[in-house]
Amino acid sequence: MKKKRAFTLLEIMIVIFLIGLIGSVIGYNMKGSLDEGKAFKTKHAKIKIKDILELEMARGVNPEDIVDHPEKFLKASGVVTNPGKMLLDGWGQKFEISLKDDGTLRVFSKKHDSWTRGKTQIRGKDLEDQE
Repeated sequence: MKKKRAFTLLEIMIVIFLIGLIGSVIGYNMKGSLDEGKAFKTKHAKIKIKDILELEMARGVNPEDIVDHPEKFLKASGVVTNPGKMLLDGWGQKFEISLKDDGTLRVFSKKHDSWTRGKTQIRGKDLEDQE
């Protein structure tokens, strides 16, 4: 009759250590993926907001009114069902909407800009204004 061999405390500790190590590597990689998802959401929301508000400007609405009350004009466009949620970037911060010197709209997110700067510094590229 064969006697069953039990796991030793050392073997169990090694397995737990390896599981923790693998879990931490996966968690670290997931954080980068989550930030990229937030950046993607922010980039496309900026484009949509700018396009919708520029359409309102083309209808003859005063640009200063659009900058002061963007939520009102997003809702009036009929395209956006929840303008309050759309005016938040991927990190939950409110977009800054302003007019440039040439009269065009500027939709800006501080978090997205700092995230983009960090990514370009890591890659060694210069940051270009993509607006």
